[in-house]
Amino acid sequence: MAELQTGKGPRDNRWYLSIMSPNTKGEKFAWLDPTSIYINAAAFHDLLDDLEADLSDVECDVVAGLDAMGFVLGAALATRRGIGFLPIRKAGKLCVDTDNVSFTNYSGRTQDMEMRLPAFAAGTRVLLVDQWVETGGTMDGAIRLVERQKGVVAGIAAVAIEDNERTAEYRRKYTCAAAVVPGSKWQNECNAQMLKSFANYAPEKAFPSAGAS
Repeated sequence: MAELQTGKGPRDNRWYLSIMSPNTKGEKFAWLDPTSIYINAAAFHDLLDDLEADLSDVECDVVAGLDAMGFVLGAALATRRGIGFLPIRKAGKLCVDTDNVSFTNYSGRTQDMEMRLPAFAAGTRVLLVDQWVETGGTMDGAIRLVERQKGVVAGIAAVAIEDNERTAEYRRKYTCAAAVVPGSKWQNECNAQMLKSFANYAPEKAFPSAGAS
């Protein structure tokens, strides 16, 4: 793993998924934390490379990231593509006119999210990005906001999209890209919400090299 962290060694397919952290705080939190991928330069770049490869046929005019961790991945993909980035916020955060929807998140809680009004011209192709799609409720809210402004959902991207009835419908309707490839061992482990890599998890695996130029 040391060679992979520097980005100078051989590329192991989707290796960066194994450095994600398990939940240590209980059921009201997500069951794992992918942010260790973002702090490791080689991991983050490889993640973006993989998503971009899977989205190569997707044409979009803007990338929209879902509050909050979808901002990280979405802004990075927008920068890679040389297009603009649109944040879709939790309700009450924007100081301009907004459109608002309610949704049920992965924890079963009802929340509101909002998007500036207007955000884009009718017909704008929007790539929706979130860190993790578990139940699909948050993504459903974002889809409704985009379509209510007559935008076109060009695709969906995430670190992982778990398998359930709602996400199956997303895969039927849209181009979906995830670092966790459907049918892979990673997909099976994500669906069970328990990665085998948790048994050997160590935060140090994700640490950037101190003093690296």
